[in-house]
Amino acid sequence: MKEKIKSIFKSESYQYFEYAMLAFGGLGLEVLYAFLLEPLIYGHSMKEFTTTECIIHWSVTIITWLVVAYFLLRNSGKKLGFQINGTDRKWTVLGIATSIALVGLMAVINYVDVGGIKIIYEFQRLGVLKFTFQHLYYLAEVVLFTLIIVFGQNALEKLFRKKNVPFGGIIVGLTWGLAHWFTKGSIWIGLEGLVIGFLFGATYLFLERDLKKTYIVLALAFII
Repeated sequence: MKEKIKSIFKSESYQYFEYAMLAFGGLGLEVLYAFLLEPLIYGHSMKEFTTTECIIHWSVTIITWLVVAYFLLRNSGKKLGFQINGTDRKWTVLGIATSIALVGLMAVINYVDVGGIKIIYEFQRLGVLKFTFQHLYYLAEVVLFTLIIVFGQNALEKLFRKKNVPFGGIIVGLTWGLAHWFTKGSIWIGLEGLVIGFLFGATYLFLERDLKKTYIVLALAFII
């Protein structure tokens, strides 16, 4: 029994799942900054951050997330042979159609959420400086939740031996997606994140598991 348990923890499936959870944990470090450390330092909540404090928050978070992503990619490459290179497949008609549909759907969802085109609304609301840093923050966030999808997909594919199920989307929806329930204080936003996460994972499969193309499409869907 002990040997069987050990074999599970040593399996590729478990190790990929572990990387997916570490990517989610990396995203979660922002909660530590925003709800504990920074309010303690500044003496007020995140809602009251000044422009300088917002930029510091985004900068620290971006650096943290990119460092986490770097070490995850480096270690998964060494231990499991995972590589970003070699996923440069040609765009397919299905991949292009799926990408356009996802970006269009997200544009509609974002329009309903903010009452306008999101990227324009945020530019008008934030101004050039804050807009720039917030969108660099968005791009860094997409790096980690894309890795949750990719590592999660590898983990459950190897466990269940099925390749046509968006396992990565399920995992990112249950982690990054539902986490918005806590960070945004709304169960509906959490459930929306759950569905969106699933769609993001399905897009990864429609793009033939090409990590680079998936990142580009998800980034566009996230910011538009």
